[in-house]
Amino acid sequence: MSEVLLIEDRGAVRILTMNRPDKLNALNHALTQALHDALRVADADERVGAIVLTGAGRAFCAGADVSEFAALTAEDKQAIAARGELTMRLHLLFSEIGKPVVGAVRGHALGGGCGLALACDLVVASETARFGYPEIKRGIVAAVVMANLVRQVGRKTAFELVSLGEPARAERALALGMINRVAADDRLLDEAAALAATLAGMSRVAMGATKRLFHRVADMALGEALAAGRDANIAMRAYRREAKS
Repeated sequence: MSEVLLIEDRGAVRILTMNRPDKLNALNHALTQALHDALRVADADERVGAIVLTGAGRAFCAGADVSEFAALTAEDKQAIAARGELTMRLHLLFSEIGKPVVGAVRGHALGGGCGLALACDLVVASETARFGYPEIKRGIVAAVVMANLVRQVGRKTAFELVSLGEPARAERALALGMINRVAADDRLLDEAAALAATLAGMSRVAMGATKRLFHRVADMALGEALAAGRDANIAMRAYRREAKS
């Protein structure tokens, strides 16, 4: 069996490629665990300055591999709970690691796949990309991915996406703030890797502090956020003085 996740280094950029192209890179337990572990390893690797997440073949990720749940029954509570916990931890991990993550999205990014794309710090999408949450059309809920979606695009847009289940093409996703850039399909990975290389070229300390502060202040009241910014400012000034001495 081929590896479900391919890992490649381009200088200081680590490229993680979801590798189930025959399943449109749908997330089974093995791939979800592999992604979680690879992000942690990349964050701890001093050679890595930034990460690119992409998918093999014609899709980024079509969401959860529902065939994996076909044999489960209501009695399989432990397995169901464990998978939900792993999915939650994976989506949270993007904001917890210090290394920036750039998504390189072509084709379908649906359900959990769309959630992975939005969990990335920056997203470059090809003209073929389609983003969406079709769960409602299958009688289920876009559950774990909803929290990050609301924080990314706001209430009205988020509710439209999860309640209608209609996909957004790359240009609309750009207008909604779901992604940062649109690239030609044949240039997608190169452009995402170049963007990641720029991030990797920044001070590792400053980049890590920037990312931590960004995710802290995103949901704080203004006064708390300003205080957190003040504390980070003081810490960075102290660090720079120590580095020069």
